[in-house]
Amino acid sequence: MRWLVLYARSRQVPASAAAVTLVALAAAVLGRGIGTGVAEATDPTAFFVLAGCVAAGSVGFGGQDRALDRTAAIRWAPRRAAHTLLIGAVAAAALLAVQAVGPRFAATEVVVRDSAGLVGLAALGAVLCGAHLAWTLPTGWLAFTVLVPPLPPDTVGKAVGWMTSPAGTEASTWAAVALLVTGGALYAVAGPRR
Repeated sequence: MRWLVLYARSRQVPASAAAVTLVALAAAVLGRGIGTGVAEATDPTAFFVLAGCVAAGSVGFGGQDRALDRTAAIRWAPRRAAHTLLIGAVAAAALLAVQAVGPRFAATEVVVRDSAGLVGLAALGAVLCGAHLAWTLPTGWLAFTVLVPPLPPDTVGKAVGWMTSPAGTEASTWAAVALLVTGGALYAVAGPRR
C-alpha cells in the first residue's frame, strides 16, 4: 500500500483531485439555470468540464524524476495504462456526479465517450510533447470543437467531430475509442517524452 501512496504523491494526485473537485463544483454552481431532465442536446459546458478534469489529471503523466521513471525495476506499462484509464474514469465520474444532483449537461454515453477520447488525447500529448504539456491536445481539440463551424453529417464529419456528436453515433464512438487505445497504448509502452 505504501507504493500506491508514494506513486500518488509523485504524480501530483492530491493537487489533481483538488482541481477536478473545483471544476465539478464550478459546473454545478454555474449550471443551475440548466434543466435537470434528460439532456436532448449536449450542452457545451460538458466539453469544458471534461477537458478541464482531464487536463487537471494529465499533470500526473510524468513524475518529478524522469530518469527514475525509466530505470526503476518495476513494470511501468500496466501502471501507466491504469493511470490513463483512471483519469478518464474520474473525469467522467465528476461530470456524472454533478448531473446526478443538479444540471444535466449530456447523456451518460456522451460523457463516457468524450472522457475516453480526451484522456486518449492527453496520453498522446504526454508521449509527443511531454507530461508537462499533455493538456495541450485535449485543450486544442476542445478549442477546435467550439470554434470550427459544424462539420458535414457524413461518417468522416462524425468521426472528426466525435466530441459534439449525439449519443448513439457509431463513427464518433469508434473515433473516441481509437484515440483512447492509441494514446493509452503509446503512453503505456513509451512513457512521457523527456
